[in-house]
Amino acid sequence: MNAQKRGQSPKLAQLDDVSKKIIEQLQADGRRSYAEIGKAVGLSEAAVRQRVQKLTDSGVMQVVAVTDPKQLGFFRQAMIGIHASSDTRVLAEQLAEIDAVDSVVLTAGSFDILAEVVCEDDDQLLELLNSKIRNLEGVLSTETFVYLKLHKQLYNWRTR
Repeated sequence: MNAQKRGQSPKLAQLDDVSKKIIEQLQADGRRSYAEIGKAVGLSEAAVRQRVQKLTDSGVMQVVAVTDPKQLGFFRQAMIGIHASSDTRVLAEQLAEIDAVDSVVLTAGSFDILAEVVCEDDDQLLELLNSKIRNLEGVLSTETFVYLKLHKQLYNWRTR
């Protein structure tokens, strides 16, 4: 995460309508040029560039390439529910350091932590579970939810 330390609650950004429109333009197409965005929001290309830089530096947004894991050789995705016996914040930090883990969420409910993983195949998932995740101090048990098909995944949350 850019400007904030992982695990800390971010300070709520105060965004004006123009910044929100810039974000929405980039959510629709992350490759849209600053000139195109400028026309859509009523700013110069340079002004859009400055605002985008401020938005990324402050951690409000990231502009990234979203990939299809299968096209890159990662044929197994799963969500792992973890029951913990120790400080979940410490455990979440350790999980976040594992390359195959792409998302870690502290939760309330049936599990203490949810970790989303992307692996090449079932053998790599099994190795990850047995050699890395279940060996972490404080992991009581895990339950793995294997993805059969990712039906919907969007990154275009609306601005308020």
